[in-house]
This record gives sequence, C-alpha cells and structure tokens, in this order.
Amino acid sequence: MISIGTIGLIKGITTFDASKGARLATYAARCVENEILMYFRGQKKSAQDVSLSDYIETGTDGAALSLMDVVSEDGDLLEQVSSRESAEQLHRAIRSCLTEQEREVVVLRYGLNGKPPKRQREVAIITGISRSYVSRIEKRALQKLRKELEE
Repeated sequence: MISIGTIGLIKGITTFDASKGARLATYAARCVENEILMYFRGQKKSAQDVSLSDYIETGTDGAALSLMDVVSEDGDLLEQVSSRESAEQLHRAIRSCLTEQEREVVVLRYGLNGKPPKRQREVAIITGISRSYVSRIEKRALQKLRKELEE
C-alpha cells in the first residue's frame, strides 16, 4: 500500500504545475488518493479471495457461521501454542546451560515444577544455603538464561 501511495506521490510531483494556482500538498494528496483507488479498481476479486465476514457453514444451532467466528476462537489456540513453544524453549535452556544448583534454585523460585513459586528464604531452607547465596545463584542463572534465549 505504501508503494502504491509513493508512486502516486511521485506522479504528483512530476506533473505538478504551480501556474494553475493549486498548492503542491493538495495536488499531491489527490494524486496519491487516485493512485490507490486505481490500484484497488484494478484488482479483481478471485475465487480464492476470502473475507472474514463470509459465511462458511451453518453451525450446529442452525445459525450461519462466519470465518471471523472461527478465527477469533482459534486466536486463543495460537496464543496457547506460542506459549507452549516458549515454555519448551525455556526448559531446554534450563537443562542445557544451568548447573544442577542453578537449575534447582530457578525451578523452586519460579514454580517450574508445577508447584507454587517459593520465596528466596524458602529456597534457602530447602537447599540448605543462605538466602543471599540463593539470590546470587538466581541472578547468575537468569543472566545465563537471557543470554541463551537471545541467541
């Protein structure tokens, strides 16, 4: 669309005649608008073109079902798939780049084992190390994970 508008702008600039009393901005805007309209007129709707508001079938309740109805329901599915892929990528990074101790701290802190996340104090008690050491391990592990996931 930007390309079509740019073509209209170029045509407007090259054909502009200041002696006719019009401003360049007004004339160029009309040229851009006309170029876009000509582009859309030239496009033929093919059998493959589908509108989101087109009806695709009748639902089980007898009501017409549009493509938009199906797409909006699948939007959540796409988010779930994307979220699942991100989680798998995170778990791979945890397994591949963290030490056993870093892995344990991260899993406990962020509840990656299906259990609720724990506070640093709780992680310290479970692992038998100081809270400040848990903090340092967590910071180091998160830096490693960020670096791994950015690559």
